[in-house]
Amino acid sequence: MPSIALLYPGDRAARDRSDPKESRFAALFEAFAMAGVAAQPAVYSDEFAAEVAAQLRGVDGVLVWCNPIESGRRRERLDALLREAAAAGVFVSTHPDTILKLGTKDVLLDVRELPFGSDALRVDSLAQLAAELPARLQRGARVLKQVRGHSGMGIWRVEQPAGSSLLKVRHALRGSEEEQLDLATLLQRLAGYFEPANGGHMIDQAWQPRLVEGMVRAYLVEDRVAGFGHQAVNALYPSQAGKPGEPAPTPGPRIYHPADLPQFQPLRRLLETGWVEQLRACVGLAREQLPMLWDCDFMLGELTAEQPERYVLCEINVSSVSPFPPSAIAALVAAVKARLARAQR
Repeated sequence: MPSIALLYPGDRAARDRSDPKESRFAALFEAFAMAGVAAQPAVYSDEFAAEVAAQLRGVDGVLVWCNPIESGRRRERLDALLREAAAAGVFVSTHPDTILKLGTKDVLLDVRELPFGSDALRVDSLAQLAAELPARLQRGARVLKQVRGHSGMGIWRVEQPAGSSLLKVRHALRGSEEEQLDLATLLQRLAGYFEPANGGHMIDQAWQPRLVEGMVRAYLVEDRVAGFGHQAVNALYPSQAGKPGEPAPTPGPRIYHPADLPQFQPLRRLLETGWVEQLRACVGLAREQLPMLWDCDFMLGELTAEQPERYVLCEINVSSVSPFPPSAIAALVAAVKARLARAQR
């Protein structure tokens, strides 16, 4: 029987229990069992990384859920462990090298000229940001993004109202309030993102005004859409009163839908008949290097006569895609079984 480990973060006690029923992947464990795949928890922390490495040597593959920044920790040790496992013949759901090509904000630079791309550029220093940002703000609001992160960390919307010397600034981290800052104060806030340990640069992307209409998340298993998520209110929702100190509206729940939801069939067709292939070629990935489970967040772009609806890439998530639509479970299990079967031939 093929075997798979589900790797996700936890403490010593959680690893000692290794109880599938208490994990957020209980339904996935059950689905693997029904499909004839032996699935086991691989609770991970840097403190017992050697134990996890030994565990992975005894399985055929590993599915990984671990954020790039988790409780102040980074993925360097885990990524080294996964590279060693892959080199030994263990199938890794998303190789660390694939994450670097798809799962950082740098992908927004790679796709600028693709149909779902947008005005985005790389900022390599605070001095460059100070010199260039004011002119860009004259053309409209911008969103400054740290290279790696999750849950809105390091994502900043910046706008300069007409006739004002101050900037309207909101951090996407939940609970952050809109502030009025001068440029020097903003630069102080952003300085840490330019440290080498944090990527050494930021991505500056044009604000999409229709973001207030919500965000569409397409979940993919390899190159096929497996479901959708839609969230109507997001953390960068502009202040309605225009007053500093106003928090963003509380984000509503992300509503999950199966892949065949009629509303999103145009996006599904675009992804499956061209966009995934264009993306893959653009970043230099073979089909077999695509993540087993990943998602693309799309904003709604400005409408044109040629495009009755336009989707603009906001980011791609590959490190820890959870939760996900129930419709993705069957597709993921089938894809994993097929990948393991090919590896055993």
